[in-house]
Amino acid sequence: MAIREILLLGNPKLYAVCEPITQEEVPSLVPVVADLRDTMLEFRRQWNAGRAIAAPQIGVQKRLVYMEIESPTPMLNPVLTQLSDERFELWDDCMSFPELFVYVSRHRRCDITFRDMDWVEHTLHLEGDLAELLQHECDHLDGILAVMRAVNGRSFALRSEHRRRA
Repeated sequence: MAIREILLLGNPKLYAVCEPITQEEVPSLVPVVADLRDTMLEFRRQWNAGRAIAAPQIGVQKRLVYMEIESPTPMLNPVLTQLSDERFELWDDCMSFPELFVYVSRHRRCDITFRDMDWVEHTLHLEGDLAELLQHECDHLDGILAVMRAVNGRSFALRSEHRRRA
């Protein structure tokens, strides 16, 4: 429907905890899901990155994540469970600070339970980069940004410098 402005690091709305979605609200979220899709695809076109986006990144304070890898997947009220003790570290990027990479530690495996747009509940088992991606997006719903998960004070690199490291 529309490409929305992505809120950038420092915007106070990014630090707010989002409200749960009720079944009655689902029809009103159809245009929001379309906007999340359009915004993410435009970001992907510009930055060659972007597999998912959380509603608060476009100023919508609802527990909604949109992911598009193999197919469009809106996730209403996602909840992470079964977080593995095993962790891994990686350079994380974010649409809300596209010039910055942050070195973070994430759980290697987890489950995510969510409702789709028909209010049907789903549970997925996630591993590796998909587990990391959805931990990142669910953090957004709780007002937590990757910069808050940095491993240490040297865990930051500008995109141009990160490319030199790779």
